[in-house]
Amino acid sequence: MKTILLIEDNKDILDNLIEYLELEGYEVLSANNGKRGIELAEQFIPDLIICDVLMREMDGHEVLRLLSETSSTHKIPFIFSTSNSEKVDRAAALKLGADDYIVKPFELETLLQMVQNWI
Repeated sequence: MKTILLIEDNKDILDNLIEYLELEGYEVLSANNGKRGIELAEQFIPDLIICDVLMREMDGHEVLRLLSETSSTHKIPFIFSTSNSEKVDRAAALKLGADDYIVKPFELETLLQMVQNWI
């Protein structure tokens, strides 16, 4: 069973994504902040990370930067999830090393297709 780590500070979005991805057959780890997300990534080495960009305390860019600098986590596919739709944000995210980028609100089927592409 493939494992996905969700890092999202909006509880409703997080709960919805956990339920959907589990129904699709994935094991889901979840964190409601970047610091906890990094801890889980280092402890469990998931097959994919989906991370919100705008979070309090530590944003998604910082999460990606720290995971990219760690030998055990730097190769994990990383997808940013954000409500920012400006092209500058997408370009910046990909330049930082994210593998993909999805803009909220998104269709769950669109996210599932993205997950399948990266796992």
